[in-house]
Amino acid sequence: MTVNLTLAILAGLLFATGIYLLLERSLTRVLLGLMLLTNGANVLLLATGGGAGLAPLVTKGTSAAAYSDPLPQALILTSIVISFAVTAFLLALVYRTWQLGRADVVADDLEDRRVAAQPSWDAEDDADVPDDPSEFPSPEAAAAADQAVLSRPDPRSHALQRKEAERE
Repeated sequence: MTVNLTLAILAGLLFATGIYLLLERSLTRVLLGLMLLTNGANVLLLATGGGAGLAPLVTKGTSAAAYSDPLPQALILTSIVISFAVTAFLLALVYRTWQLGRADVVADDLEDRRVAAQPSWDAEDDADVPDDPSEFPSPEAAAAADQAVLSRPDPRSHALQRKEAERE
């Protein structure tokens, strides 16, 4: 199977142009960029499907290599449906943005600008981290705590002795 160089270059150009348009602040250009990206994905799936072959119907006496693979075609159809739904959603967003502000440019968020203008040092994030951030004690301290617990009398045995004394 050889990949058609023309389809590969076309898919690359569609991806590059789509990504460039996605980075714009205009929602119309974002919509066009997303449409170019989905079309680039469809062309790429078409190119990976290989050349034309027989219909994917199994007939007697035909080798498996002669058939065309129906999976890329099914993936392209699924991609078309998904891109249609996303395009409709983005068109609704563009229309609503145009109704509210008479512009399709995404405005700067003032709170985001304030956060970006703050100094980058944060007391919580930039504090000194101890060498051993474990919440567990060292093995020596754990052994000492175990010895201290074992040296005390067992409170359950005292309660059992008291119950026996009450029975008598």
